[in-house]
Amino acid sequence: MATTHPHEIEGPRARLLATMPVAEHRRQLAGVSTSVLEGGEGPPVVLLHGLGEFAATWTRVIPALVTSHRVVAPDLPGHGGSREADGRLDGERMLAWLDELIASTCSAPPVLVGHLLGGTLAARYAASHPATPSGLVLVGAYGLDRLRPTPRFAFALARFLARPTERSQGALMRVCLADRDALGEEMGERLWTLEAYALEEARAPGGTAAARTLMPAWACTRSRRRSSRGSPPRRRSSGDARTARCGCGWPRRPPRATAGHCT
Repeated sequence: MATTHPHEIEGPRARLLATMPVAEHRRQLAGVSTSVLEGGEGPPVVLLHGLGEFAATWTRVIPALVTSHRVVAPDLPGHGGSREADGRLDGERMLAWLDELIASTCSAPPVLVGHLLGGTLAARYAASHPATPSGLVLVGAYGLDRLRPTPRFAFALARFLARPTERSQGALMRVCLADRDALGEEMGERLWTLEAYALEEARAPGGTAAARTLMPAWACTRSRRRSSRGSPPRRRSSGDARTARCGCGWPRRPPRATAGHCT
């Protein structure tokens, strides 16, 4: 059952949601008190954000989507307004959470759109519930290939997680965004408000708990092993590669999935 959640507390979150053509509701899903943004009419689309993000991250795409689709954008468990959870978060519970979200918000099979961790969740769900999604869009999803961050990105991320400040956040954004200045001109105050809320979330107690729990559980576990003679492992053929499983629960080349990259 959903309840309307009014924006009672002024702050960056409230300012962000006030600019978006959706209503915020609270739903109890798999033991998680979940904040869900809902709006529009038409074929359902479920937007799943990435690690350390929140539903308002989709602020650039939701206004256009709600003109032709029913949009469902939750704060993932352990993120944003969905921090309260009974018990430990793990892969199976996340899948149960998504299943309950779809059942309670979508009257027809939805398109699942996932960014980073949200993409991994969407891919794993599609693998275990192939009849439920009508489509799948993955943007930089974890687990489809080995994660190889550049040293510059890894250093900026580690610095921000260790000490989330405006300075460390700015350094991370300069690595993550292709053209932050152009994005700022397009979004105006919304970008600064988005970054202010992200910083507020990173500083909150338990802000990185979901990362510590879910990243090890859903990362690729396949490692490069050396033979007893010390030579590198034999390169797999394309047929072998298609059967090498990743953390997302699909082969490394998932069928009929649209992959993308965030810029």
